[in-house]
Amino acid sequence: MMTALSKTFVDSHFHVFDAAAAQPQARYVPAYDAPLQAWQAAAQPLGVQRGVLVQPSFLGADNSRLVQELTRHPELLRGVAVVTPDTGRETLERLHQDGVRGIRLNLAGRSHRIESWSDASHLWDVLLALGWHLELHTDVGALPRVLQQLPAALPLVIDHMGKPDSVASTDPSVGALVRRARQAPVHVKLSGAYRLGGRDPGALARLWLTELGRQGLLWGSDWPCTNHESEANYPELLNALYRWLGEDAAQAVLVDNPHRLYWASAALPGTRLTAKAAPR
Repeated sequence: MMTALSKTFVDSHFHVFDAAAAQPQARYVPAYDAPLQAWQAAAQPLGVQRGVLVQPSFLGADNSRLVQELTRHPELLRGVAVVTPDTGRETLERLHQDGVRGIRLNLAGRSHRIESWSDASHLWDVLLALGWHLELHTDVGALPRVLQQLPAALPLVIDHMGKPDSVASTDPSVGALVRRARQAPVHVKLSGAYRLGGRDPGALARLWLTELGRQGLLWGSDWPCTNHESEANYPELLNALYRWLGEDAAQAVLVDNPHRLYWASAALPGTRLTAKAAPR
């Protein structure tokens, strides 16, 4: 049944947190509050009524604040959590009931050798059964070697435009992701343009549109743009999508794709991986 909310724009990547809340040894500790109400005040006047809360890396696997917001606003929010490779089925199923639809592996600034994740076949089987995806954030140019360490059947969401070395169809990151998309669902988030090291975000967005089609793209504000707070101009972040892709494609990216990925109710019970890792 189509509802008014199912026609609204979706911000597929933003964060909420409290000042000074962080795990021990976190590389970033926020000096300010980022409450849901502040995101809504910025987003709702522009027609963005729904959102996907992404667990920030500095909170680690403590998803309590994320779950709190999801359970308070079950119609408006979905979530992407952070877990450990040995997380059990019961915990994941409980997170699903709370509104989580994926897990995030943020490797930016960290080692991209992920043996513990490569061997987490039980976790991947549960993700597939729940209809979830793996969200990946890597350093510039590092995506291909990470993909080699992960099961080929995993649905993927790639953060911050994939951060390829070059804006070209021949770039290894672009080629690796296009090949993956032939085996499993792949989405690229058009977000974090200020995290691309000077690469042209408009040209990169159009490249992904050509390579993956509009059905493979999402948009996220990355609000409140941690470590880049000066970029947290919400109208400008949204308007950039229209400049990059044009109105028709932007509508699909803002409405159709995120509702299909995050609000569809169907799960995939009994689905299992057929291979431990992607072909090398």
